[in-house]
Amino acid sequence: MERPNAVAALKDKRSEIAGRVDALQDQLRQALIDLDHVDSTILLFDPDAELDEIKAKLMPPRHHAFKGQVTRAILDMLRRSEAALDGLSITRRLMEERELNLTDKKLVKTIQKRVGAALRNMHERGLVASDEPRKGGLLTWRLIGPA
Repeated sequence: MERPNAVAALKDKRSEIAGRVDALQDQLRQALIDLDHVDSTILLFDPDAELDEIKAKLMPPRHHAFKGQVTRAILDMLRRSEAALDGLSITRRLMEERELNLTDKKLVKTIQKRVGAALRNMHERGLVASDEPRKGGLLTWRLIGPA
């Protein structure tokens, strides 16, 4: 029995994963180039430096966001949404997009604080506005500026 929908979905998934692999390889290539540049600069100032003795720092946890990532994700979310979104909805969507554990209450609270800080910053910059609070007192947010 043929299952064209399943095969099509698997092909889409494979394409998505292959795209992620390509992007990660590009990031790795750039990181190695950056590392070579830093190594060369260190050796300019200290030709006897033992680069192998410099230990690598551990990567930040998965929920860590680099500068501007949360803001870009929120702006993209608000662009795609037809209605204003409350902070908790934005938090949940962001966590789903980043494949973070929504049942981890401490992590949800951490991400919610980051989302709130990003929304306040965007509000101060004139990019978003808050509407009347929904039930439960949550403000809703929508785009207003050239985001």
